[in-house]
Amino acid sequence: MEKIYFVGAGPGDKELITLKGYKLLSKADIVIYAGSLVNPELLDYCRKGCLLYDSATMSLEEIIEVMSEGASQDKLVVRLQTGDISIYGSIREQAEELKKLNIEYESIAGVSSFLAAAASLGIEYTVPEISQSLIITRMEGRTPVPELEKLELFAKHKTSMAIFLSVQGIEKVVEKLLEGGYSESTPVAVVYKATWRDEKTVSGSLSDIVAKVKSEGIKKTALILVGDFLGDEYNYSKLYDKSFSHEYRKATID
Repeated sequence: MEKIYFVGAGPGDKELITLKGYKLLSKADIVIYAGSLVNPELLDYCRKGCLLYDSATMSLEEIIEVMSEGASQDKLVVRLQTGDISIYGSIREQAEELKKLNIEYESIAGVSSFLAAAASLGIEYTVPEISQSLIITRMEGRTPVPELEKLELFAKHKTSMAIFLSVQGIEKVVEKLLEGGYSESTPVAVVYKATWRDEKTVSGSLSDIVAKVKSEGIKKTALILVGDFLGDEYNYSKLYDKSFSHEYRKATID
């Protein structure tokens, strides 16, 4: 019996799938892809005769049935997920059902949209002495979040933050961030469909980002990035500082 492969498709650009993911996709007999999120251009990599299933219209039971039938016939089955499967990928429930059926699976890492968004903006989340931590989270909606993971509680840290699945409630997001401790002048960037052909970026501060996002008509498929790492203040790291010694280089004094 063949194993199931969960493959991170990358953030959108068809060239940002990993080489390992591409090889599996090009050899697959069956591909179940997240049609509402995955760039359809990635399916160009599939060989002729590959069976394609759009999971946007499928239930968990239907997905598992396709996987099970494919594995029992020694077919190479790829579950193609957006970004990296470890972040908001709904993989755990599929994996648990496969375990019940004694079907093995393997996960192939991908490139998350929060990494793609940073690349598009040309920024670093961890600026020395400004921020050395990144919080990846979402605002509660139809899907709740644990009580200790409320947006306003995370905001108390005033560190770098990447907020998924929340742009449709941008007003509430800003309200919660201000309540938690960010100032109105805190820089914000909203990146719509990072690395896609129709990518769009809106930059501002907590005081004006709501109006800017609404004027651009962004209502989904966007990341909200918040924190002083987006600002003009920065410090150089010690890594390449000639006056700083480490294992591979001795300090030099002018």
